[in-house]
Amino acid sequence: MKWFQTLALATSVVLAGCATQQEHAPAPSGVARHGEMPDVAVSELRGGKVASLEAPADLWDRVRRGFAMPNLEDELVQRHEQWYATRPDYIERMVDRSRLYIFHIVEELELRGMPTELALLPYIESAFNPQAVSSAKAAGMWQFMPATGRDFQLRQTIFRDDRRNVLGSTRAALDYLQKLHDMFGDWHLALAAYNWGQGNVRRAIERNQAAGLGTTYNDLSMPAETRNYVPKLQAVKNIIANPQQFGNVLPLIENHPFFDTVDITHDMDVEVAARLAEVRLEDFRALNPSQRKPVIFAAGTPQILLPWNNADIFKKNLASAAPGSLASWTAWVAPSNLPSREVASRFDMDEGDFREMNNIPRGMLIKSGSTVLVRRNGQGTGAVAEHVVNNAHLAYTPEVVLRRTTVRARGGDSIASIAARYDLPAATVAGWNKRGARAGLKRGQAVVLYLPVRASAAAARDRAAPARGARANRTSQAKTTRATTSRRAQPAASKKSTARTSGKAAPKAAGRTKAKASKR
Repeated sequence: MKWFQTLALATSVVLAGCATQQEHAPAPSGVARHGEMPDVAVSELRGGKVASLEAPADLWDRVRRGFAMPNLEDELVQRHEQWYATRPDYIERMVDRSRLYIFHIVEELELRGMPTELALLPYIESAFNPQAVSSAKAAGMWQFMPATGRDFQLRQTIFRDDRRNVLGSTRAALDYLQKLHDMFGDWHLALAAYNWGQGNVRRAIERNQAAGLGTTYNDLSMPAETRNYVPKLQAVKNIIANPQQFGNVLPLIENHPFFDTVDITHDMDVEVAARLAEVRLEDFRALNPSQRKPVIFAAGTPQILLPWNNADIFKKNLASAAPGSLASWTAWVAPSNLPSREVASRFDMDEGDFREMNNIPRGMLIKSGSTVLVRRNGQGTGAVAEHVVNNAHLAYTPEVVLRRTTVRARGGDSIASIAARYDLPAATVAGWNKRGARAGLKRGQAVVLYLPVRASAAAARDRAAPARGARANRTSQAKTTRATTSRRAQPAASKKSTARTSGKAAPKAAGRTKAKASKR
């Protein structure tokens, strides 16, 4: 009986195997059977080599593995290699500054399948200084010009400059570099366009094409700065690739994130955020360099960066902090043109402190619609609205200070003619003097005006000019009278003596004058 059961079981297994083979027979090409997935097309991956299973020893090893640009070899590269190699202290400072940011850049490049040489580009652009500003007003470690920054959604307001933002500027830079590579099909030309402008590179290529010349990076005619741009990057790449060859030792950068992102929903003073994270203020600013003011507005900056081990400390301390203790500053939009002293008084601030905080020069009116930073003074804990933060701007105009001035009427003047002379409404001048706008005036009659300081000074000069002229005339007349009287009273003998003396002395005086002239 057991033998029979075993035989039956074996037979059923064989039959099931045959049915399975028939059921999974290959379908005609490109046709999927009901309930089955279609054939998966095999495509080539972007990487040019098989990834190593061994984890990189440090970040430098990881960067080297991702090198994918063709090498540039010329005399300029050698010159820049020598320049960097003979300045190990400079390389050390750059590398020490970059350790905060370079892991994130390498991660982004790998996710996009872009060459890791590009992680070294901020060494050339700014020495990895996110606060760097060029003479042409390019800012941040990726050195975005204001207009290009706006093209890549890097907002620039009086409160923050996203060209300095670590995450935002890196995203924009890699977007831009990829766009340029897609445009020119060559990383060296893409880098030239990043430095010189895509329009300039395109026109240089068109000129060479028209002349039957080559169109590679080395073939194009370009400014000296751009001509040296890629060789500088190649020199740094060569030193990173083989530091021993150049007598350098690269400072260790471990292959793990330096910072973590933390969401914030409350406006917060920069000093408070640093204190909650238990980090030094300068370290906090180094990771959050886009903030221009001592307060972070959550509507514009919903995330902050903190050292990896301090992110949880910040969250814990923030949870126990009183909401009213987080921000001492807020944003306020001027409803009309206002002097600084009036706004400062409204928020119980010293005028000098208010102007210094908002960079408002003395004697300026804050124009309507401008956004300024003011003390919160217990005015709620809510976050400033997004449209206020993201559109914050400050404009001002010279404040007109009026001074009481008295002018004198000329012959035939009236209130209306004096008003017209000083570009004032006749009715206003009439009101100041309690007279009709058409009222006539006697010569020399006093008229009160309230003029801007400079205009009142000019009016004072105009008043003084006739008086000075009259005094000068009187003085001249007096001198003439005294001289005439003196000549009439002089004795005859004295006149002869004077005539004889002057006649003899004249030739001697002339001789001395010629002698002096010849010496000079």
